[in-house]
Amino acid sequence: MTRYVMVADLRRCVGCQTCTAACRTANGTPPGVQWRRVLDMEIGTYPDVRRTFVPVGCMHCEDPPCMQVCPSTATRKRDDGIVTIDYDLCIGCAYCAVACPYQARYKVERENYAYDGEPMASEVAKRDPDRIGVSTKCTFCVDRIDAGIDNGLTPGEDPEATPVCVNSCIAGALHFGDVEDPGSNVSRLLAENHFFRMHEELGTGPSIYYLWDRA
Repeated sequence: MTRYVMVADLRRCVGCQTCTAACRTANGTPPGVQWRRVLDMEIGTYPDVRRTFVPVGCMHCEDPPCMQVCPSTATRKRDDGIVTIDYDLCIGCAYCAVACPYQARYKVERENYAYDGEPMASEVAKRDPDRIGVSTKCTFCVDRIDAGIDNGLTPGEDPEATPVCVNSCIAGALHFGDVEDPGSNVSRLLAENHFFRMHEELGTGPSIYYLWDRA
């Protein structure tokens, strides 16, 4: 069975935030809402200290705590592992935001734009009133994935069927694909490298893997 995951190579990420910008442009998220973020962290002990950049967002967990607390069944997990939100069912209670250990959920109560006054053309093009007063998050660009599959494309290999954050990464740090396929790009990366998953000890089974050293 297909299960889509994202792999982030921490040895390559330069913290440029291009993935963040690409996500915001593609999804028209308002100010203060970042479905894709890059954490800037300092690790090590003086004098051996260095910066590490860590892309984060919805982890599309195997056992999503956000789904367990949703009283309206708006949050669901697809057979391919992608966690979605049905805006028509969401009642805006924000229980999911409280339950999410990755701080990946957002809720806005009114429309707002990057600049005061009239919205930019790009904001108008991506305006979605259904996202006001409900919970929102990264969807792994599920619309691109589904449209690509319908056209015979392979997510993670064909850009048109791949999340925009992965396509935009200038350092080649982000990868996407089917982890259940042993021949996929993500399966090969996980087999050849040491990796970890964020807060894996919570038992959520996050679908973003972080590479940090060769196996």
